[in-house]
Amino acid sequence: MSEQAPLHEVRPTTQRDIPERFIPVPIVEKGHTFASVTDQISSIVLKKKTPIGWWIGFGITFALVQVLMVTLARVVFGGIGNFGINHPVGWGFDIINFVWWIGIGHAGTLISAILLLLRQDWRTSINRFAEAMTLFAVASAGLYPLFHTGRPWYAFWLFPYPNTMGLWPQFRSPLMWDVFAVSTYATVSFLFWYVGLIPDLATLRDRARSRIGQTIYGMGALGWRGSAKHWSRYEHAYLLLAGLSTPLVLSVHTIVSFDFAVSVIPGWHSTFFPPYFVAGAVFAGFAMVLTLSIPIRKIFKLQDFITMKHLENMGKVMLATGLIVFYAYIMEAFFAWYSGNVYERYMILNRQHGPYKHMYMMLIICNGLAPQMMWVKRFRTSATMLFITAMFVNVGMWLERFVIIPTSLSRDYLPSSWGTYHGSPWDWSMFVGSIGLFLCLLFLFLRLLPMISIFEMRTMLPEADVHEAEA
Repeated sequence: MSEQAPLHEVRPTTQRDIPERFIPVPIVEKGHTFASVTDQISSIVLKKKTPIGWWIGFGITFALVQVLMVTLARVVFGGIGNFGINHPVGWGFDIINFVWWIGIGHAGTLISAILLLLRQDWRTSINRFAEAMTLFAVASAGLYPLFHTGRPWYAFWLFPYPNTMGLWPQFRSPLMWDVFAVSTYATVSFLFWYVGLIPDLATLRDRARSRIGQTIYGMGALGWRGSAKHWSRYEHAYLLLAGLSTPLVLSVHTIVSFDFAVSVIPGWHSTFFPPYFVAGAVFAGFAMVLTLSIPIRKIFKLQDFITMKHLENMGKVMLATGLIVFYAYIMEAFFAWYSGNVYERYMILNRQHGPYKHMYMMLIICNGLAPQMMWVKRFRTSATMLFITAMFVNVGMWLERFVIIPTSLSRDYLPSSWGTYHGSPWDWSMFVGSIGLFLCLLFLFLRLLPMISIFEMRTMLPEADVHEAEA
């Protein structure tokens, strides 16, 4: 390069000196250099004029956030009776949407942590985006149990802090398990996301033209200068957080499944719920990553970085986890028949022929049949077909949670208390508002921070490009 690169951008000049996980592989399309990669990704954040399309999208999602605020105010001042929950369905949209959002957040941790430990370099183009999506999904999920208690201002009672009354939380309550699992998951995911951002924040700090931008990005970069000591500490911290995050992928949704599995309600009291829920979470998470990355890839012209190979790999993972979920549906019906338990048999018949049969049929179509298109390479390598399939899965995974919860609760052991459940307008407004919160945070992320890891994308260039950039 004609001018000297910023100090933090200087990388080892020989492949032998590059850390093993940074050995270049041809993931990025040809024709890129260090400078072009950095310019194309950082320019999305550092451009002075915000695109009009961004303002339109942000305005719509911000309006949905206001719908959420109105709903939460209504719940706080009017009580959770505004929701459609009744006897015997004491759990409704709150737990349905909580499980749905937590599941969506799982793909980010799997892409970032597990694929990193497995040395899958194709994760590089999508890990930053998926990690951010995890944080926003967890933020949307956390609203539901918080306000479902009816008194969110007493939420601190759920934490085991010393107090003069000697009161401690009930650790046998599944609500307590969720608090510790989700809060731990959110904390580790945030640290993992932020540590990965530090080198790129230094890039933005050195390239920002405004004093405000230099100050804000500089504070976030924590004094990063790209020295050997900095890179060594980064490697150790990132690998350590990846190791901590990996068991969380399995444990968080396992604990969420215990909310149901520890009960005696037909359809919930199942030993295979933990692996079933974990597979469903990864299934839903990859579907949401595809749903968002495909239009973003098109709008911001990132086809060179998020290639069709990345989309095809995500489609393969979605197919594999979808087969596990579909197998769980079949086993659920088989266990109900094989158990000889009349209540379990009635539960599965009620799903298939009861008041919620249409949702069950749509569930099988969306989660069982639609992903089978991914067997065909022509569909797997088509952005349009991947997007359509992912949208089917998004709807299907929400229907799965609906079928599991109200179907079992509405008709349990006591026929005299049977009833039906349908969400109230306030249920729907909170659901739409939580989607608005998720997308609003996503728009802010796309505008203020690099959606693709700049320094990791540079390491994906062929070795010839590395030497050319360092020359």
